[in-house]
Amino acid sequence: MDEYPPGSLDHSVPFLLTLGVTPGNDNAATYDSALSPILKEQAILIRSELPALGDDTAHALLRYIQEHDASELPCNGKEITKRYRFRVRSAERSFLLPPRRARLPDGIEIPPSPTPPVLHSPYSPLSPISPLYPDGLIDTQWILKHQSQVPSVLLVFYTLVSDPTLTTLRDNQIKTDVNNLRGLLSQSRYKTRLSIILLAEQHSPSSSSIQERLENIRKGCGIDSKSFFLVPPHESPEELSRMAENMLVTLQSVAIEYYREMGRHSRKKRSKGVVPQPTIPPVSGTSQTLSLAGWNVRHDFKSAIFAEYRLEMSDALRSYEQAYENLLSSEIMEAIPSWSPRWNEGRLLADIIAVRCLRCLLWNGAYSSAARRWQSHGERMADLIDRRGRGTRNYGFEAWEARWACLMANLIEKAEIPEFTAATAEGKKNDGSLVESAMRLYLTPEKAVMGERLQPWELLHHTGYWYRLAARHLYKRRQFARNMPEEDRRPPSFSPASQVASRAFMYDTYMCPEPYEEYPLESFAGREDGWVDHSQLIVEMLIRARREFMKRGQIRFAAELSLECAMELGSIKDWKSIVELLRPIWKDMSFRREGWVGVVEDLSWTLRTAAVMAGEADLVVAIDYELLYKGFTTVQNWPYDTTRSLEGMTPKSRPRISVSDDMILSFVAASFVFRDEEGKAGQSAHAQLSLTSNARRGSAPVVFKQVQVALRGSVNSIILENKADEPGPELQQGEARLVDVPLTSYVTEDESSDSEDGSSETEKTVSLKGEAPLTLHAGQTIVFKLKIPLREPGQTGADSLTMSLETETFDLRHLIDLDDRSPAANNRWFLTGSKTKRIARANPLSIRVLPRPPKMEILTPTWKTQYYTNEPIDLGFDILNQEDVDAPSKLDVVLSRQEEALPAVFALEISGQEVQKVPAESETGALSLSGVSLGSIASSKSLGVKIRLQPIERTTEYTLTLRVVYHLSTDPGTPITQEKVLSLTIVNPFEANYDLLPRVHPDPWPTLFDPDGVQVDDPAITQDKPLIPKGISQTWQLVTRYASFASEPLRILDVDILVQTPPSTRVNHSKLDSSPQQHPSSDSESRIIRPKTMEEASFEITARKNTLDDRSPSALDVSLIIKWARITPPADQQEEDKPNSTTLPVPRFSIFGTEPRVLASVSYLHLPPKPKQDAQQRIIILTLTIENASNHFLTFSLSLDAPVDPLTKESEFAFSGTRQTTMNLLPVSRRSIDYRILPLVTGGPSSSAAGEKKVVVVEEQGGKWIKPLLVVRDKYFQKLLRIIPAGEGIKVDKEAGGVLVWVPFETLTSTDDRA
Repeated sequence: MDEYPPGSLDHSVPFLLTLGVTPGNDNAATYDSALSPILKEQAILIRSELPALGDDTAHALLRYIQEHDASELPCNGKEITKRYRFRVRSAERSFLLPPRRARLPDGIEIPPSPTPPVLHSPYSPLSPISPLYPDGLIDTQWILKHQSQVPSVLLVFYTLVSDPTLTTLRDNQIKTDVNNLRGLLSQSRYKTRLSIILLAEQHSPSSSSIQERLENIRKGCGIDSKSFFLVPPHESPEELSRMAENMLVTLQSVAIEYYREMGRHSRKKRSKGVVPQPTIPPVSGTSQTLSLAGWNVRHDFKSAIFAEYRLEMSDALRSYEQAYENLLSSEIMEAIPSWSPRWNEGRLLADIIAVRCLRCLLWNGAYSSAARRWQSHGERMADLIDRRGRGTRNYGFEAWEARWACLMANLIEKAEIPEFTAATAEGKKNDGSLVESAMRLYLTPEKAVMGERLQPWELLHHTGYWYRLAARHLYKRRQFARNMPEEDRRPPSFSPASQVASRAFMYDTYMCPEPYEEYPLESFAGREDGWVDHSQLIVEMLIRARREFMKRGQIRFAAELSLECAMELGSIKDWKSIVELLRPIWKDMSFRREGWVGVVEDLSWTLRTAAVMAGEADLVVAIDYELLYKGFTTVQNWPYDTTRSLEGMTPKSRPRISVSDDMILSFVAASFVFRDEEGKAGQSAHAQLSLTSNARRGSAPVVFKQVQVALRGSVNSIILENKADEPGPELQQGEARLVDVPLTSYVTEDESSDSEDGSSETEKTVSLKGEAPLTLHAGQTIVFKLKIPLREPGQTGADSLTMSLETETFDLRHLIDLDDRSPAANNRWFLTGSKTKRIARANPLSIRVLPRPPKMEILTPTWKTQYYTNEPIDLGFDILNQEDVDAPSKLDVVLSRQEEALPAVFALEISGQEVQKVPAESETGALSLSGVSLGSIASSKSLGVKIRLQPIERTTEYTLTLRVVYHLSTDPGTPITQEKVLSLTIVNPFEANYDLLPRVHPDPWPTLFDPDGVQVDDPAITQDKPLIPKGISQTWQLVTRYASFASEPLRILDVDILVQTPPSTRVNHSKLDSSPQQHPSSDSESRIIRPKTMEEASFEITARKNTLDDRSPSALDVSLIIKWARITPPADQQEEDKPNSTTLPVPRFSIFGTEPRVLASVSYLHLPPKPKQDAQQRIIILTLTIENASNHFLTFSLSLDAPVDPLTKESEFAFSGTRQTTMNLLPVSRRSIDYRILPLVTGGPSSSAAGEKKVVVVEEQGGKWIKPLLVVRDKYFQKLLRIIPAGEGIKVDKEAGGVLVWVPFETLTSTDDRA
């Protein structure tokens, strides 16, 4: 855009001029009328008589307005966020306005006329002083007039004084000055809007008086309220910015109204359809004035400019298109001869209109229409120039084509289209950052043309496309310039006049220099500085295009442009720039991977030439090394020898170059193959390393100093050193050379400080070294046969190959990635030089190393089948060395647990001595001891190891891993591992269930009416005396049945309970001798319980409240304690049985309470035998005890009856005692009543017939159960009380309710006795 006249292509932004503030340090926004000397003499001076303001508030306000200048904002309708747009300029006290009517120049004769001549604007073709006179259309001076000379709004600053003695004087001065400015603007006949801003001083009077003064000033000046502003004092910067923002928003509407009026005036003049008469009729030239069509173009152009000021882009586009079509019509451009200056003026106006049409289309988002409009203008201008001009086959038209493409790129950049300047949503990474390659290459067409079939060039592409297109036209421009004859390239002073005249009509010089300046002869190139540097222009366009292509990831385009740019730079011998441009592309060139060898070759030769001239020795060597590849074209008389690469160069230091297959097309193809898929540690694996030279035939052999293969696994690398080549049998063409390479191992130690405590650790690495001839001739294949010792189990393979080349002048390292997917790794195994076989394996680069079968055994002679809770655990192991030689060994112990398991604590003993090393806990909770030295275990010898675990309280599972890492004394480099994993299950040896049965306490209850039983709470009396419980007492029997869940018989040493006594109760317990079942035992102190068997133990618990007043329930917490020991086998009698104690929690029981309780107990009374009876008869005594622990007097009714057998209609027993009675109980008391029962049922086995059912008699082995019909009822609540069995011989009838009484067979009477 810089080649066009200033301001001709600028975006039209409303012009705001400030007046009355002294200029600050930045004068960039200072007003400059830029009037010509003739117009400056006739200009109108607008001057303010009051002094300019210089305070901080005025400067801050002016600075804010200037900072929001919109002349450089993007021309993009989507990005309009501000409510105002101004081009801001500032003047201190005065400025010049161009004359509205131009005076006649001196010396012009006015023809006689009855009317005086009419003066016109100096920018009109009607005025004689205008360069457009008499038939010009319009030029850029009119555009500059509205952009920077005639403001739409004049903003004047004044001070509103606060001194009461000066207010009237200063207010009158303001009114006078404003009226003076209004008068001057009115005299100039411009429609500029006048606005006033008053800055109030710090100490102002009351608000009412200020309002009156402001209204007086406004009315006295005749200013509209929209153009009258006041800035109060003491405003903060934020508040001042807000006020300035609101003021500019208000002035925006004022400016829009100004330009709307100007546009209305232009349309009104066009609608008249009249050609105005010039001030003086033309008398020179053709004496032709501007036609009506020309005036229509002028008016349409003005209307479009004013619509653009108003941001009405659709209206502006319509007016521009109308002016464009009229301009290129047959009435204007078709009628102008090409030799006339008006021809180029018309072309310039057509370009300006076309550019402004493109800006309107881009503003409205019509991107495809903009691309079409650009193409259409180029085609129409080419057609017009071919028909009416000097043709398109010249450097002038190609210069215009390049300029036109560059203009499109500049418009796109100025528009700042979001799709071109930022990444799209699809081009974002996971972290939200933008990806440059996701920027759009071209924009999708708008909806208006979506249905049409568009060509690719009709889509709007990014700016790199247009810069590249401009470079193509610049190439053609230079070619046309070079094809000019020499006589046309001479300056006019050195050419005959006839040639100069003929040359004027031969070349198109529209906005470009004459032929002698475009491409002068060498003898005249230095005489003047105006000649064109075509290479510099091309390089500039190519670099701009390359930058845009690189942003969008178009690497191929960028590389192509870089190569073109380098060739242009080579023509001007800018070698350093070529190296900087091509080096990054040469290092990472996608053309190598895609097989574009020709592109790689061209770029390499270009870069090598520049590198030699720039002294880049390392780059020269790397390129020569790549050019040995036979795929490149042969260059005649070129020595393909890397040792001669630096001939003629003197580098500052010895170059050290590193290349890889990703950087170059390597002439060396490498392959590494293992013969076998598996191997064992301690053995050797057969492998082959083959190097094939794909160098150009006839090139010098390459002698490598060293070849190193990087391995993963126990062996770090294989290093082959070069040795003198021994003469051997002559090889035929295509035959490989096989070389046996003996390898020797050596160990290197590397110190590192990666340990947690910061101490340095020594890491040992094993490498293999050998010697072999490393001279590689063109087309030769060398196969190195290797035997690689396998040391550690795992995966061992080759990763990369490094070849070192050292000459007298440089050092080079070539890194090859030995990937099985590369073409070089062809899985061939050479049997002979000419015979191969294919390794049918997915990955022949690696071998799976199996562990060497260890002969170190981990024995567990004392390992128990099961371990139990609360038991100290000793785990003994024997490590037996069955190797043939001694083995230095280390032990690793890992004890892992489940997530919910408790962590275990263990200690390690070796040969009876405890290891002081503390086990470390991992993140998973596993405890481990690593690297515990066991010393050297002799052959056929064993070493005892013991792990001691502290008692574990609950059931859990552990996994114990023992790992012995050792090596043979004869082979310290091969570690061998023996591992044993054991499952350690900790179980509970016992489980139990419990019954708490009530019993009748033998002692009487205390009574509330006995003074001796009252508990005294006086501390003075009971201070030295022990507390004697005086409350109620109860007795319970705890029956425990415990079963063994052990896998072996255990010896029970003791069974006891632990009772936690409540604070308000005293509890005693004792162990009962036995239960009704007999326990056979041979030992009085202990007995053996076998697996899956159950034993029973009973305990009597007696509880008494401390005071008689306390009768609340109490919780009884009991634990069952079983002391046991393992049974030691007879062979291990030397080890003592270690007693263990297992504690089982008993469910919590609740004792005592205030509810009445009925206890039933049974005893047997022996009677003397009757006559004719040998055995004694026993009477059953049934005792009922009713306890009243409440504070109430209770009455109970008791009834007892003997049931009748439904078959015999006889009672089952006889009894003595009250059949029905009433029992009264005082508060906190208990009473008992006895019944004597004589069973009447038949003794012995039942004689009932089959199918008969006993209702009230239940027969069991050894006796029968009878059911007395016993009922106890609370007379007050009429509530039946549950009868609770309180001893042996009585139980609850679970089916029918009530109680059953046990009658032994010896107690029953026979039928004869009853008779």
